[in-house]
Amino acid sequence: MSGNPESMRPPDPATEEVGPVVQRPAPPPPPPFAMPPLFGKYPFEGVEVHDPGLLPYLYLHPVYAPHTEGRLAGRPFLKSRMHLVERLANQLMKGGKFTGKKSKALNTVRRAFDELAEKEGKNPLQLLVDAVENAAPREEVTRLQFGGISVPRAVDASPARRLNVAIRNLALGAIQASHKSTKPIHTCLADEIRLAAKGDLTSFSVGRKEEVERVAQSAR
Repeated sequence: MSGNPESMRPPDPATEEVGPVVQRPAPPPPPPFAMPPLFGKYPFEGVEVHDPGLLPYLYLHPVYAPHTEGRLAGRPFLKSRMHLVERLANQLMKGGKFTGKKSKALNTVRRAFDELAEKEGKNPLQLLVDAVENAAPREEVTRLQFGGISVPRAVDASPARRLNVAIRNLALGAIQASHKSTKPIHTCLADEIRLAAKGDLTSFSVGRKEEVERVAQSAR
């Protein structure tokens, strides 16, 4: 093998010339004004997420109004940047009565929060976070094909999937409860969030979660 051994030696970091250091831009300063509370009543401060798996996907940053006007629609994995309250309102719009009526769905959530604050004496945003944590399934069932045989197998649910299922079941439980009684939809939604926040099995979302996990446990 020919060549100068000195030229083949790797450069010494201590003697090698280093170019100019690229500094990262400083983060933007906080706004000089205080962000208003949700619906003008419920503060964002003090809301805690106890499930570390759901923490990166629960968007709870202060916003003026939980309405992104479709900017995140059709873009993969950007639902994690949509506010939790808006995602709940979007699920209510799938019930048929609120189809295409975003303002009406948000007004339903606001009235449900008013009832929760009056009955429970707590921040409804914290109750919603607790309800989502209690309604998020940790395991689900899928089917694997072995030749001509389909075998059920238990799989761990991803955090994004857990959050999607929990929000969907909360809205679905409120919609079904309103169809079976004379209570308005906002009262049914408030009852569903209140029961799910306590982990009550009479809640539709918590009951569905327990059923899914029970089936997954039998399929291990």
